[in-house]
Amino acid sequence: MEVRPGQNMNGTPAWALITGASGGIGAELARLYARRGWNLLLWGRDEGRLEAVARDCRRYGGDVRIRALDLQDGHAAIASYREDDARTPIDLAILAAGLGDMKTADDVTEKAETVLELGLVNYATPSAMAAAAAEAMVRRGRGHIVLVGSVAAFHAIPFAAAYSGSKAGLKRFAESLHMALSPHGVGVTLVSPGFVDTAMSRRVVGFKPFLQTAPSAARQIARAVERNRAHVVFPFLFSILRLVDVIVPWPFKRWILSRLKAGQVPRGEVSQDEQDGQKK
Repeated sequence: MEVRPGQNMNGTPAWALITGASGGIGAELARLYARRGWNLLLWGRDEGRLEAVARDCRRYGGDVRIRALDLQDGHAAIASYREDDARTPIDLAILAAGLGDMKTADDVTEKAETVLELGLVNYATPSAMAAAAAEAMVRRGRGHIVLVGSVAAFHAIPFAAAYSGSKAGLKRFAESLHMALSPHGVGVTLVSPGFVDTAMSRRVVGFKPFLQTAPSAARQIARAVERNRAHVVFPFLFSILRLVDVIVPWPFKRWILSRLKAGQVPRGEVSQDEQDGQKK
């Protein structure tokens, strides 16, 4: 029997869960997979924005359900994942929600509360959700998990230690999970994007090289899933820069990184898309 995109082996529509679906890359992934015939579980913090994305997706005929949830509450996220999976087994879990922040020019370090918040949303909760997904998928012998990180994970960024550190932790977790699950028929893809034109990246003041659109990012993620890629970095030039980073001596890298400068617009001055997209 031929299995079409968006279908299980028995020919029924498959289910994809997408976090951060009320904006940015998450919303574009939702629309993309809706067009491909998938049923969707869409998570985000803003129920009104989630429902707007869900309406777009329902035009393609699939079942679309939403859940408003703040990923700072990791225990609630784990319980909610298991509840959704028990009701409709999840075939594809795309953990795209993320939060960005950096210290101001006047601060020596980031605020302790900010470090905790980014650690929970960018690393601890998506990793825990991936573990919950792995438990269920291994039992079924199928499934795919996508963890959306950042190219910032490759570098020690002095003005964004919490962001780069949380994404570095996610990167290492995804690599380890991929090795653990490969023998069990469950795929794991780590996504490391550069700057993507979302509300989160629009807060950043300064040069944003090779800026990509959210629909383009969504297409590249979906293509990586189709090809069962363990890791995808885009745009491609960042893959080359990553190789250069490996061979450059640390004292020289430290000299370069310590001279990087960036600023950002305060959170309250942009839309509540903070947790619903990805940037560098």
